[in-house]
Amino acid sequence: MAVDDEAVVGDGREAQIRLAGVGKTYRSESGPVRAVSDVSFDAARGEFVSVVGPSGCGKSTVFRIIAGLETATEGTVEVDGEPVTGPGPDRGMVFQDDALFPWRTVAGNVRYGLEEVGAPEGFSVSERVDYCLDLVGLSEAAQQYPRELSGGMRQRVGIARALAVDPPILLMDEPFASVDARTKSTLHRELLDIWAETGKTVLFVTHDIDEAVYLSDRVVVFSEGPGTVLDAISPPVDRPRDRTSEAFTEAKAEVLSYFDH
Repeated sequence: MAVDDEAVVGDGREAQIRLAGVGKTYRSESGPVRAVSDVSFDAARGEFVSVVGPSGCGKSTVFRIIAGLETATEGTVEVDGEPVTGPGPDRGMVFQDDALFPWRTVAGNVRYGLEEVGAPEGFSVSERVDYCLDLVGLSEAAQQYPRELSGGMRQRVGIARALAVDPPILLMDEPFASVDARTKSTLHRELLDIWAETGKTVLFVTHDIDEAVYLSDRVVVFSEGPGTVLDAISPPVDRPRDRTSEAFTEAKAEVLSYFDH
């Protein structure tokens, strides 16, 4: 289903993240491998945008390009009107693998970025750590080590660490893929509370369509690899969202229609 360009941009608010014609080709022994092709979409300031698509469609590649961990072969990526040339403190990152330092406590993991760049204005480092742990409900676990935590708790630490330096953008690459359904549902509600309190722009990569529709202002749908944008769908469902409602089911069906053939 083809769409015009207006379907894959924001809602009139100021764009904070903008991709235009982004492509990525990897070199391999057997020849070039095309990961994504002509990817164009944006995320408005304060918007929650999810990217969905089948495995191997290049979702995580695009995430890494926005994060500055990889460079695009073609096209442009801008954050606040400036080209992305590498990672920066304006983009906090949360990965599927929580990547916590096992030798640091929960508080020590959250403190790590603050040791590099300092605390945001109005906070001391210890105050900022306390604030972020309270935000994710882990104040009482501050002196525990990652090995003592459940998967869901470790992901909360990852979110707190990403938020510690107060980046305007939160990039999340399938952060809840490895937790059970009940924990995932809890984390969804907590993430939306954090988003509402902090006003961050969130870009959320997932293969879970239910998750994307529950969380997002817009769902950007990728094709099979090499991935390109098929559509951007705004679920017409008021928050808090009821997953059993007719409107929610219809929004999911609209996204699923791109994969039912």
